[in-house]
Amino acid sequence: MILNEDLPLVICVPARNEAVLLPQLLSAIAGQSVGGNGVHLCLYLDDCRDGSRDMLDRMQPVLPFGATIKLGPRDTEPNAGMARHAALAMGLERLAGAEGLLFTTDADSMPHRDWIAAGRRALQEADVVAGRILRFDATRDPRQCRIERYYDRLHQYRRLVDPVPWEARDSHHFGGGANIAVRASAYRAIGGFRPLPSGEDARFLDDAARAGFRVRRDGAMAVDTSSRRDGRVAGGLADMLRALDHGEVPSMADPRGSAWQWHAQAAARRSFATINQMDVRVALGQILGLTADHVLGVARDCPNGEAFAMRIVPAPAVHDAMVSLTAAEDILGELESRWCEVAA
Repeated sequence: MILNEDLPLVICVPARNEAVLLPQLLSAIAGQSVGGNGVHLCLYLDDCRDGSRDMLDRMQPVLPFGATIKLGPRDTEPNAGMARHAALAMGLERLAGAEGLLFTTDADSMPHRDWIAAGRRALQEADVVAGRILRFDATRDPRQCRIERYYDRLHQYRRLVDPVPWEARDSHHFGGGANIAVRASAYRAIGGFRPLPSGEDARFLDDAARAGFRVRRDGAMAVDTSSRRDGRVAGGLADMLRALDHGEVPSMADPRGSAWQWHAQAAARRSFATINQMDVRVALGQILGLTADHVLGVARDCPNGEAFAMRIVPAPAVHDAMVSLTAAEDILGELESRWCEVAA
């Protein structure tokens, strides 16, 4: 087996009018602990009008790593999924059908010094890795910090009730395009990022899991990003922060619905190896409200237990309403305490 250290690595970045911030990204990549050998940067300039190309042409000769720059079409509407897909397509072209490691981040982000090294280690355990995303000036957004702490707790609860061997010890809830790494073979099989105006990153991770690939959330692979309010696409972090600035009260999905779903996924994962047994199919069907024949039909179409767990479990039919952040925190606290009682 080829070790990750021996595989070519391509960093794929979409950028839209980021001439001011691109130099700090290039500096962060140049400062990686692994050095520049075997690392190549693919930059997709998405309708840039700020001199990004001229600035990059001046910097490229002195970069300690190879770089390819591509100009996208002019006069296009911002579309995060389309731009990221185009950047990753450059990476696949660079690999020319061979195996390799694809990393992606944003032009306004700064990978930590051991970003590549941590990502390579993580991809020894999984097929796709979502790293931690930290904000430079998080203290100015206490409500957003509270939301992120809640989602981290919720993710930790998920892995208590449905543990998987490829998950990181230092895990987290983030699944943003600012920090994802993937094996090229897995990326090709998944079909890449979809051309969605926003949310392409979460959809990619969901598509990966439904295809049976191991998705790991690893806090050791980290990037810093900005808390700016002038985002490049609608529906991103900038919009969320502006809404909080204007007093919008955040609402969350009731965690009891998520808890039901994760317990059901754990049951499905355990059942997959013996799904040919009628009693196993019947028991799982009773949990999910499905017939034994339906359960078997889905299982036959799945390559492994991960794909089966992600596909067979429906959206929760109970506790499916939105609740306030305070209510969600309280409900999660009750769920956590019950799990601790069971574990004890």
